[in-house]
Amino acid sequence: MLDRLQIIKQRFDEISDLIIQPDVISDQKRYVQLNKEYKDLKGLVEKRDEYIKVTGSIKEAQEILADGSDAEMVEMAKMELDDAKERLPQLEDEIKFMLIPKDPEDAKNVMVEIRAGTGGDEASIFAGDLFRMYTKYCENQGWRTSVVDISEGTSGGFKEVIFEVTGDDVYGTLKFEAGVHRVQRVPQTETQGRIHTSAATVMVLPEAEEFDVQIDMNDVRIDLFCSSGPGGQSVNTTKSAVRMTHIPTGLVAQCQDEKSQHKNKDKALQVLRSRLYEMELAKKQEADAAKRNSQVSSGDRSAKIRTYNYPQGRVTDHRIGLTLYDLDGVMNGNIQKLIDEIQLVNNTEKLKESEVY
Repeated sequence: MLDRLQIIKQRFDEISDLIIQPDVISDQKRYVQLNKEYKDLKGLVEKRDEYIKVTGSIKEAQEILADGSDAEMVEMAKMELDDAKERLPQLEDEIKFMLIPKDPEDAKNVMVEIRAGTGGDEASIFAGDLFRMYTKYCENQGWRTSVVDISEGTSGGFKEVIFEVTGDDVYGTLKFEAGVHRVQRVPQTETQGRIHTSAATVMVLPEAEEFDVQIDMNDVRIDLFCSSGPGGQSVNTTKSAVRMTHIPTGLVAQCQDEKSQHKNKDKALQVLRSRLYEMELAKKQEADAAKRNSQVSSGDRSAKIRTYNYPQGRVTDHRIGLTLYDLDGVMNGNIQKLIDEIQLVNNTEKLKESEVY
């Protein structure tokens, strides 16, 4: 393990020198990539330093115990040896997980799309509940959210809502939230008090940079229209909303959130670029999942991943068989426990395949 960590330390030192070179700073694409790699390796280098310190403490304590001439030093060495031996296996496990190759997309920002599925008005209300759940979680993480497009439901909530999330390792954290989310509860619109099952689909698209996806604007049809919904007279009378259709694939992206047509064009293009990128990524994930027989990343957007049961106050993640009896907390954005458990299963699967294991 130390040999491998030494190679990482050498690469870290190399990148530390590169990112201050003027020719690298002027090459924006390379500079961004090297900065991401620097950040990823920094944690491992810190763990390497701790590993060297702990193994050094064990060796030093063993030498003092072998000498045995100073009773006070022997007592201290015993305590230090116990602490170091307890820490070492934990540290080795932490390093093993950190050595699992990261998906290059994990550091990206995302576009999250939530669409009401089966269940009529209740599905739209549930899509609104999921939107609030995710925005509260993002707020707790210190991430910034920005709405790109909204189509409101007739009785509240949203038929569809698209929003951007920017921050550190957003895609790596949120990517397993993609799939079908079910809710079981008595709808607000139901007078008989019967429990209904409704659904909403969540998609998490890694935000594509310009150098990830090149779009020929000759292949894009642009339609302008008046925005709908609140926003004052100018929003509803000016053709500021933008719809883009990518003719070769039939993919459509639109934005009507900004008052400026230019800003809406930029955001719609961003969504279109991310959808094209995700389409290719989904093919790769499906192939990887088939190869790995993975529990958590099937690449299947229609897979039912989670059920929110209101009468019993429980949330069940079907991929890993985890049930939490904290529905109120989850709907208020406390979803870290679910995310942590899914990431643990995914990392364990990867660990079994890798040479680290």
